[in-house]
Amino acid sequence: MAINAPRVQPGSFLTLHYRLSGPRGDVVDTFDGQPATLTLGNGELAPAVEQRLLELPEGTRATFELPAGEAFGQRNPGLLQWVSRKLLQREGDPGEAYEAGEVVQFSTPDGQGRYAGAIVEVRAGGAGEEGAVLLDFNHPLADLSIEFEVEVE
Repeated sequence: MAINAPRVQPGSFLTLHYRLSGPRGDVVDTFDGQPATLTLGNGELAPAVEQRLLELPEGTRATFELPAGEAFGQRNPGLLQWVSRKLLQREGDPGEAYEAGEVVQFSTPDGQGRYAGAIVEVRAGGAGEEGAVLLDFNHPLADLSIEFEVEVE
């Protein structure tokens, strides 16, 4: 790292490797693959994570601990929602046999983006019922303490 290396500022265009680890192990890791390229402040990283990057000099490798809920917020019970099997078949593979733990992708209402929910419970349809799936749309790291390791290139 050069003594007068440029420092990360709001709006900086960054190339970095990072690892986000929760108490159950690594969740996101770019050290073994392509680095992430992003603009700080565009919402590509959680605000608390972005705050840790400010003023880091180029070439720095650092590790930060983020307390439970700071990086990805608190779990919101309102983000647990029952979804009909009919909707899942329309959004995904009609023949899919959904199981707890799987992640399902949905299109945003405008069709321009995607969002995901983790399956918590599956209810089979009975006579005249189509069945439903309980999805958790909270971030998988919500309510968890996080270790954030980063190398700014």
